[in-house]
Amino acid sequence: MKAIILARVSTEEQREAGNSLPAQERRCKEYAQRKGFNIVRTISFDESAYKDKREQFDQVLDFVLSQKEPIAVCMDKIDRLSRNVFDKRVAKLYELAIAGSIELHFVSDNLVIHKDISAIEKFNFSMSLGLAKYYSDAISDNTKRALEQKRRNGEWTGRPKMGYRTISENGKNHQGIDPMQSQYVKRMFELYSEGNQSVKTLRDLLYKEGFRSREGKQVSTSQIHNMLRDKFYIGVMTVKGKEYPHIYPKIVPQSLFDKVQDILYGRNKKPTKYASKPFVFRGMITCEKCGGSISGELKKGKYIYYSCSNFKGICDRKGIREEILLKPVYDTLASIKLSQDKIDFIVESLKNTHKDKQEYHNSIIKSIQKEYDEIQSKKDRLVDMFINLSITQDVYDKKMSEFETKHQELGIQLEEHTQADHEYHITVSRVLDLAKRASQIFESSEVNEKRQILGILLSNCRVSEGKLLWELKSPFDVIASAQHHPIGLRE
Repeated sequence: MKAIILARVSTEEQREAGNSLPAQERRCKEYAQRKGFNIVRTISFDESAYKDKREQFDQVLDFVLSQKEPIAVCMDKIDRLSRNVFDKRVAKLYELAIAGSIELHFVSDNLVIHKDISAIEKFNFSMSLGLAKYYSDAISDNTKRALEQKRRNGEWTGRPKMGYRTISENGKNHQGIDPMQSQYVKRMFELYSEGNQSVKTLRDLLYKEGFRSREGKQVSTSQIHNMLRDKFYIGVMTVKGKEYPHIYPKIVPQSLFDKVQDILYGRNKKPTKYASKPFVFRGMITCEKCGGSISGELKKGKYIYYSCSNFKGICDRKGIREEILLKPVYDTLASIKLSQDKIDFIVESLKNTHKDKQEYHNSIIKSIQKEYDEIQSKKDRLVDMFINLSITQDVYDKKMSEFETKHQELGIQLEEHTQADHEYHITVSRVLDLAKRASQIFESSEVNEKRQILGILLSNCRVSEGKLLWELKSPFDVIASAQHHPIGLRE
């Protein structure tokens, strides 16, 4: 049989590690020789497996499709094919292999996809792709959760605001009052509250009194305006429209801040308060017919009904009991339950196909560290450009804020990867264990916990003709589909 060898890396670090292109090519060539394949082409390239646009891989696919006889496509590992289960190229190659037009050989994973493949081998292949994406997505989610947790703890995750500074104590950094700048900030609010200053005249007056940016320049009018509206100075930080109380000293009294807002907006602003209702599906469901939200309400003090907001005026507001919507959810939770012997078998099978996870982990650590250092260099160059008057204050503030935010995210990613459990089969085991006990956990949980479980398992929830519809998230969709192959799993 003819064969082509496909080698791919996505980072410079992978070129230097065991996943380097020459190393992949060597392993594949030795494998092809053992199998007696006639190697007609070797293709090596640099390309991320996550991007939708993969021009070099598309060229490989075109070459495979142009062959008039079956051909073996040899790759080192499954993740050299893709780390994205939704990649249409993966589905295309898989269909060709199942149809007998090609064979997919994953050398180091000791797996071959062909027309006579068994149900358990299909399942392992699906799990390998799904869990590779799950692992990466989990790190991303952990980073977001870590940032969110810092904000809930009252910690600011960006560059210090004007009036504050970074203080290093015992090897750790935190924010505190800048004695000089904080006085100018308070003075700014006091002057504007008198009602005799515009933002521009206020800026010029403060500049004459000695108020400067950290780089020694005059603060722009837009920054003055933003500072006058910033609740950070009264103890509240705002991130993406969401407010969090912070742990740092306040610079401006609440009464003074409110007076300034009255002048800025010409009216009193009264904050609105929203008490979240204890509904399982609150904010999670839309109407299939009109696209409007499905909201819940309590009737007779104990019954919860959900109805469409009638977004386009084409739906009725007929209520659906929460118990009715939950019934198919319980059925689905039962459908992803695997017996312990199946879990043990799958975990043991997947151990042998993911021995490269430590190598992948190390390459990611190096990649994040490199990007972290590059951002620091960009920050240094930005400061030089500002000092040399190559850019304006507004441009400087905007770019520096972007760099600080990215720095913070990369730092947390680095911490998450460093502390992560790198034995991949343990991650697999935990996912399957969650599937095994999902129904039991859900039934015994409080409302907010049930909402979290549904957020992990379900996506695109909507109601159509009184019925709840959704898609199972990866890898639980693969686990559910495995229940349709009982014979293969028993093998």
